[in-house]
Amino acid sequence: MAKKLLMGNEAFACAALEAGVGVVAGYPGTPSSEVIETVAARVADGSSTGVHVEWSTNEKAALEVLAGASYAGARTLFTCKQVGLNVASDALMSLNYVGVEGGCVLFVADDPGPISSQTEQDTRRFASFAKVPVLDPADIEQGMDMMKAAYEVSERYRTPVIVRPTTRVCHSSTFVDVAEKTDAAPAKGFEKDDARWVIFPARSHRGHLEVNERLAWIEAEFSGVRGSAFSGAHGAAASGFSFCGGMPRTVLDPGALLPAAAEDLAVCPPCDLSRFNPIDEHGGPEDVRIGIVCGGVSSAYAREALCRLEDESARRGETLPAYRFMQVGTPFPFPEARADAFLDGLERVMVLEELDSVIEDELVRLCGLRAAAGKPVVSVRGRRSWPHAAGENTVESVEAALGRALFEERLRAHGAGPDEVSARLAEFDRTKSAEAADRAAARPDVALPARPPVLCAGCPHRGAFYAAKRALKKMRLRGVFSGDIGCYTLGNAAPLDAVDTCLCMGAGITMAQGLGVVEPDVRQLAFVGDSTFFASGLTGVANAAYNGHDITICVLDNSTTAMTGGQPHPGTGRRLMGSQVEALSIEAALEALGVECIEHANPHRLDEGIAAVARAVEHRGVSAVVFRAPCVDLATPEPPVVIDADACTGCKKCITSIGCPAIGFDGFVATLDAALCVGCGLCASVCPFDVIQMPAAKS
Repeated sequence: MAKKLLMGNEAFACAALEAGVGVVAGYPGTPSSEVIETVAARVADGSSTGVHVEWSTNEKAALEVLAGASYAGARTLFTCKQVGLNVASDALMSLNYVGVEGGCVLFVADDPGPISSQTEQDTRRFASFAKVPVLDPADIEQGMDMMKAAYEVSERYRTPVIVRPTTRVCHSSTFVDVAEKTDAAPAKGFEKDDARWVIFPARSHRGHLEVNERLAWIEAEFSGVRGSAFSGAHGAAASGFSFCGGMPRTVLDPGALLPAAAEDLAVCPPCDLSRFNPIDEHGGPEDVRIGIVCGGVSSAYAREALCRLEDESARRGETLPAYRFMQVGTPFPFPEARADAFLDGLERVMVLEELDSVIEDELVRLCGLRAAAGKPVVSVRGRRSWPHAAGENTVESVEAALGRALFEERLRAHGAGPDEVSARLAEFDRTKSAEAADRAAARPDVALPARPPVLCAGCPHRGAFYAAKRALKKMRLRGVFSGDIGCYTLGNAAPLDAVDTCLCMGAGITMAQGLGVVEPDVRQLAFVGDSTFFASGLTGVANAAYNGHDITICVLDNSTTAMTGGQPHPGTGRRLMGSQVEALSIEAALEALGVECIEHANPHRLDEGIAAVARAVEHRGVSAVVFRAPCVDLATPEPPVVIDADACTGCKKCITSIGCPAIGFDGFVATLDAALCVGCGLCASVCPFDVIQMPAAKS
């Protein structure tokens, strides 16, 4: 083992390799992309052997590749961001019913905020819906432990398992111990078993029962209920066990769990995984009446916030009220028995989690079961009672919430009645608001310049959008520009203002068809990147050709998956590990799918782009324009343009038309940031007075 400073995603990749993963696949998406890139780097340098790793065409393709590999006994790793799981969901829902052979872990990185996503959906909800176990790490070290445990759980119960870190865990860094060398675990090969691998309705019914049964076993592992629950792990059957003071639960029979599950459990018996749901108490000898329950990175925030509150109390000569703390690292299946023990003796619980009220809802449900069993009811407060129900938590927001809750607890501990508690809490809130206002007033009154996200200087997408707008203007036609997910989504910003819709990957092509049905006299242009074209655009093209929709598809081919870091795709002619293959042709795909009019243009050549769009729009039916020029990160910069400041009239057309960040304005004339300019020449085409020139033309 060697200690290294690693980003969370790098560490998680190393943990999977140490667990013996043999096949890795996914589709790039922040904040998950570095996992596959780390695996690829270790395979390339020989640190990890026996591993196949690839960027698949999309998330559905990736998970289906891994399902096949898992059926053959290999340990597999799937990676995506939260919205990528939507794409893979068709495969996942059936895969869970069928089950797996080799351990199958889905690394799904959630993006609260959202920071770089179109949604901030909570994968814990998806896991519950899909009935797939999910692990939610608070930090990198716990995440590495969870990655390894996930493979054991997956193989023990033949189920896919989700590991769900969030952006702040994925992209933080720390020193961790990693193996210098790793080898993929051996795979025994695929064994034909129609009763297991072929998902007919009867198999689905049996699979659903198996899913429910194994979830009860996994829940017991997460709670650490080893006694009666696991007593039959080495024998014929386990005795029944119950949670919540006698609430009945199913009798678990390993022989009925899955085909051959009883003998599997004898070899690899259920484990105590309650370490992922730790409980500890803080404070003096008095009775603990308040509990704090956290999930994911909010656990780390809460621990830091509590340290701050303890220091603040110490400065005042006070101590915090005693409290009980629990991290729920396995939100599904919820560790009901462990949470039930946690609630004993408590009166109030505060829940801190991102994003949805997943843990809060489970605790409220558990309190209902406790009440039915005659146990005291506990008051649960969480996301549902917070003033903000979206976005990330922070140490500061958690500190404010905990400070208020512990202040209330101190009042109650000293015998304050309901009216006094309400009045003192109102006073507390006013004091905190005043302190926040004082801090804000004490900050320097400096107005920072706005830095809106924009397309890079020299980005070929800028020319494509501008050419399309100019073409429609010359033709005196009204149009709608349906966008997509990628760098080119930034085309919606001023001054381009050229993206009217953006829903999800590939949707621009099909949404344009629906818009055209309702408004047939409006020209519908759909913009899609080259990577997205192969990932999720082909179906929409086929639908347009088959159903006779009148749209123009603008494929923005910049030879990479630029938005997520420049990963290869089927149209680049390069695989993840660097081997060269024949690139799949966008034009050939369009033609095969029934597109008869296919135009081409270099987006940096304005007249060429305008003419290509005009020809495509004039065509009735499905047409396409392939705008082809490499991403600025791939191209060698040309010498920067030259601006003749003496001749500049100050019309600002170069700025108000294309908005290139390399062009500025100083009082009355345009200026150039030569360090940003890549010499694409688009601004020279826009300038009506030939003030901006290419270097060769100037000389």
